[in-house]
Amino acid sequence: MSTITLWRPVGPEELALIEASGMRDFPPRLPEQPIFYPVTTRDYAIKIARDWNVPASGSGFVTEFDVDADFLSNYPVEVAGGRAHSEYWIPAADLPAFNAAIVGEIRMTDKFGA
Repeated sequence: MSTITLWRPVGPEELALIEASGMRDFPPRLPEQPIFYPVTTRDYAIKIARDWNVPASGSGFVTEFDVDADFLSNYPVEVAGGRAHSEYWIPAADLPAFNAAIVGEIRMTDKFGA
């Protein structure tokens, strides 16, 4: 099986929910979060965790995980404001299937803030 490595910047509350899943699943989206946005580069995830999550919640974390490439082929890579800012837009309703397509565990690679 071919996989694609992705990253997701998260705050402390989302990280706690990921840890509660045994580092296997991302939590369901809140009603005001219709899209799940994993990003395609660690640098982009670091920028978001450091520059957005830390001011918003005091700390930010970068998670890394591998996803079945066949599953991801159903979603185009979207560019958000520049070539270095590429991400997938996974509808919230598809998040359970996305979680099932994660191969192995979700890993925390970086921590910023408190």
